[in-house]
Amino acid sequence: MSVRTPDPNPGWLSDQELDEIRRRLPLLYVEAVPVRVDGLGQVTEVGVLLRVSPSGSMTRTIVSGRVMYGETLRDALFRHLEKDLGPMAFPQLPTSPIPFSVAEYFPLPGVSSFTDDRQHAVSLAYVIPVTGTCDPRQDALELTWMTPQEAVSDSIHAEMEGGRGALLRAALASVGRLY
Repeated sequence: MSVRTPDPNPGWLSDQELDEIRRRLPLLYVEAVPVRVDGLGQVTEVGVLLRVSPSGSMTRTIVSGRVMYGETLRDALFRHLEKDLGPMAFPQLPTSPIPFSVAEYFPLPGVSSFTDDRQHAVSLAYVIPVTGTCDPRQDALELTWMTPQEAVSDSIHAEMEGGRGALLRAALASVGRLY
């Protein structure tokens, strides 16, 4: 009998395992639209990330990432918000993890308005107020704060990857800020 040290991150997959699973099963993701709110809880600013896509082009996106095995939705949201916005963002997670939308991403265009050429994924999307200082990390180059009107503009919509411009518009509609 051998004694093994338990894996400290049993929810992680190797790159090879992840590629194989992506070819066979839909994966669960969480997405978050970071916002700033005023004293009445009205959204005053929307945070949009700037990233370099795998093809080398500059794209805009929102906070997004997989839910790991055994991880709660709240924990996944918090982890990805901290990963993309930094530890001092201070996200205000909802008391109930009910998303404003469920987005289904497909590797082939035309099945839905959302695409991800790597996989079939189902994403639970949230609007999350943040109160602290955001310092993008990981593969995010910067976080741009804009007014709700700027965030739903055609130019920002065109820069969003995978159909996330439509998701951003739905987010702002869900909080009464789509004009």
